[in-house]
Amino acid sequence: MAWWQRFFNNSREKDRTPYYEEGLALLGENKLHEALTSFRLALKQSPGDKIVLQQIAIVYTKIGMTEEAIKTYRHVVKKHPQTAGAHYGLAFLLVHTGKDIEAIPHLRAFLENAPAGQEAAEHVSHAREKLAQLTGEEDHTDSPPPSGTIQDELF
Repeated sequence: MAWWQRFFNNSREKDRTPYYEEGLALLGENKLHEALTSFRLALKQSPGDKIVLQQIAIVYTKIGMTEEAIKTYRHVVKKHPQTAGAHYGLAFLLVHTGKDIEAIPHLRAFLENAPAGQEAAEHVSHAREKLAQLTGEEDHTDSPPPSGTIQDELF
């Protein structure tokens, strides 16, 4: 499972519905429309679940429904402002759509609540670099942007 999916699969993984697990499997097989259907069914069983909503946003992004992905991420950050993954995804979608100024607070929110660990470190570094680029502040990290980031996969 890719880092991005593990990032969303927190300690509540055991509480996920079979539809959610099915959605992850379909997403892994790049069966995007089928995955979206499974995640929507999972959301019906767990209304408002921020993890499921983020997976839906990922699928929207992958199938080119950028505005729907942005709306979904915005919904998550409105209801759950500490959700780092939603801020990360939203920030890079905003950058992709030319809304750099709007991306800045989301990059900051991601960095304030950034996950720990080696896999996350590359993404944290990449977010820092992008924030420094957008704000004109110096970034004091020497690491290159991570490979396999959501924006690399999708854009």
